[in-house]
Amino acid sequence: MEINEPTSNGHASDNNNIKAINDDEYLSDFLRNHRDFDVDKVQSVREIREIAENKLSQNASLYYNCGSGLHEQTLLDNELAFKQYRFRPRVLRDVAVRDMTTSVLASKVDLPFGISPTALHKYAHDDAEPAVASAARHLNALLVCSTFSSKSLEEIAESAPKSIKWFQTYIFEPRDITLNLVKRAEKAGFKAIVITVDHPLTPKRPYKYKYTVLNNFLPELFFGNFGMGDDTEPFNASVTWDDIDWLRGVTALPIVVKGVLTPDDAVIAVQHGVHGIWVSNHGGRQLDGAIASVDALPDIVAAVEGHCEVYVDGGVRHGYDVLKALALGANMVFIGRPPIWGLAAGGERGVRRVLEILRDELSEGMALTGCAELSDISKEMVVKKTYR
Repeated sequence: MEINEPTSNGHASDNNNIKAINDDEYLSDFLRNHRDFDVDKVQSVREIREIAENKLSQNASLYYNCGSGLHEQTLLDNELAFKQYRFRPRVLRDVAVRDMTTSVLASKVDLPFGISPTALHKYAHDDAEPAVASAARHLNALLVCSTFSSKSLEEIAESAPKSIKWFQTYIFEPRDITLNLVKRAEKAGFKAIVITVDHPLTPKRPYKYKYTVLNNFLPELFFGNFGMGDDTEPFNASVTWDDIDWLRGVTALPIVVKGVLTPDDAVIAVQHGVHGIWVSNHGGRQLDGAIASVDALPDIVAAVEGHCEVYVDGGVRHGYDVLKALALGANMVFIGRPPIWGLAAGGERGVRRVLEILRDELSEGMALTGCAELSDISKEMVVKKTYR
């Protein structure tokens, strides 16, 4: 979760000596001119984020936006990696109507991107996860709920009973913790279990996180599915593929493993009967220096050979990023921080606006690349910047 967005300059005229427009300057001007902003008029995720940062407490902003390691390299790489891919558009195709509906684990949704599991939404807005769930329901978008939510999984399910929801958790020690959560999720109507597999322990965070968030924020946390937080490390460093087999034996729900970055692990996941592989580096919050998720995606898609669905998250900030990930083989693309920024900026309506912005950008990108429906999107439509 990045603290500073990468900055890029606009294009100045070669002949007129026009000053290039800096993104940060633009966003500062945007805020000055939109102090009483209407969230429905915001036109980009970047604008949503800038508004959110002016509403979030320093502790909350660091908690949501921080990466791991001293340099937060993977955090930055996730966004930058998307900028290395270029489109090769097709022309003279009928794209007057674009259809973005798709199916994911046999559930039909209206968007090929969904909301990733992120923790503790009440520190962004008092309405917390139910507001995010309601926003997803309005656009018939897939929502994945975090084990470490501010509200209980039952409260989230009740807030949007007809929406498609998955539940994310971990293999805890003892396993009974996981089993209890899975059974609660089944009863509440969640459609799949997402197991995060890249978290044997919590790595070091940057200095600013350690001395601001850990000392002033985490001691006050309340988890809707557990209660008050404490200093206990809940994660289990002894988890293996055998635990995935155990999980398959205690639930009939489809199982997705989240946090896979190599083709070798993707093949093993298929051998253990998972229904989905989620290519992810935990939003740059685990191993700093890990490959960007979108760069890991193509090799994993190739290795899986269609035996299960493949998803990706990390660094998606524009509908064109969604289009690139779909072209590289993802069945579904997930966004983590943007919904939090939307929640902070305007509650449920802010989250809906984030989804609408990405939807409209994706629709525009589909039209400009000659794609009337998702099946028209192919790997030949994107290429690395080297043009090889």
